[in-house]
Amino acid sequence: MEIILKQDVDNLGHKDQIVNVRPGYANNYLIPQGYAISATVSAKKILAENIKQRAHKEEKMVKDATSVAETLAAITLTIAAKASESGKIFGSVTNTNVAEAIAAKGIEVDKRNIKVEAIKELGSYKAIVKIYKDITAEVAIEVVAAE
Repeated sequence: MEIILKQDVDNLGHKDQIVNVRPGYANNYLIPQGYAISATVSAKKILAENIKQRAHKEEKMVKDATSVAETLAAITLTIAAKASESGKIFGSVTNTNVAEAIAAKGIEVDKRNIKVEAIKELGSYKAIVKIYKDITAEVAIEVVAAE
């Protein structure tokens, strides 16, 4: 049975994608939960028009995300943390700290879109920031001792 996904579904597809699934899965789960609609001729025409209208907006979003990614890749974030004499941090530097440091530079990024390893010592690190769909930026982080 052909259906049109109304939102992303793990292991099945992305929003506005037409996929084939078993009728029971579509009729008993996807359609009642609001994840999909049946792919009728009229629904396919509406989908095609919506995709056409969204293409321009998508192009602008990708362009903006690319410029943000280039900006983030060019900067080095300095995060001050309380540390011992040996360089161990009391606590750790998390994605929340990285998001706050990025926001201080004037760029808003959701902390859930930042992947950073557990930082427990002073030094230089890298964080991966997901900006938009497949556009990511690698941000340099410098962790220094707080005065």
